[in-house]
Amino acid sequence: MQGRRILLVIGGGIAAYKSLDLIRRLRERGATVRCILTAGAQQFVTPLAAAALSGQRAHTDLFDRADEAEIGHIKLARDADAIVVAPATANLMSRMAAGAADDLASTVLLATTLPILIAPAMNVRMWQHPATQRNVATLRADGVHVVGPNEGAMAEAEFGPGRMAEPAEIADAVAALFPSSGRAEQGALSGLRVLVTSGPTHEPIDPVRYIANRSSGRQGHAIAAAAAAAGAQVTLVSGPVSIPDPDGVHTVHV
Repeated sequence: MQGRRILLVIGGGIAAYKSLDLIRRLRERGATVRCILTAGAQQFVTPLAAAALSGQRAHTDLFDRADEAEIGHIKLARDADAIVVAPATANLMSRMAAGAADDLASTVLLATTLPILIAPAMNVRMWQHPATQRNVATLRADGVHVVGPNEGAMAEAEFGPGRMAEPAEIADAVAALFPSSGRAEQGALSGLRVLVTSGPTHEPIDPVRYIANRSSGRQGHAIAAAAAAAGAQVTLVSGPVSIPDPDGVHTVHV
């Protein structure tokens, strides 16, 4: 990511503290990072902290006089190579899916034509709610890339999918948005078609009972994502899992 310009939108969730580490990891890979903090994000991290780690001024207000004299929200929406939303809260994703533009973050996201990567983070029940799943499906259909969420312990003493992907995972997903240099530019698996099976299988015994296994699907999904990143045309056949479909992969649910 040497020389790449990343605009990081930090949403209002407890996982916002991880976004500070994400800034550091992106810069370690050679990217420059500029931040937008929503009003909710500022309840968890400060613009000063984001600015100190990124080395760039952090933006917070749609109606900033200095910025908007130069139509700042449009400039932010153009002056980058990709936009990352981390954490992407349920509220922020719903506004993105609906095309809302009521603050600086949502306005920039609506005004941009850049690649967008979101890292969802929320309570497990919020993530599993049909409305959230509809919004995620809408965003994917609009071309938005998604990394995570992971499964694990929540701030509310609950357990399940909804944890924001770790900063290193998000940095990897950002890097995958850009072509690599040298031999890998064509992709080591370019021109090949790869079929991956992943997740548990349910074999019925009778109309009530079935035999299953405890596969989480994580390894198979990771292999499918890696093959796609290497240039292959990948089809993933997935059993019932609680993890999201990998980007750039045709997934068949069985």
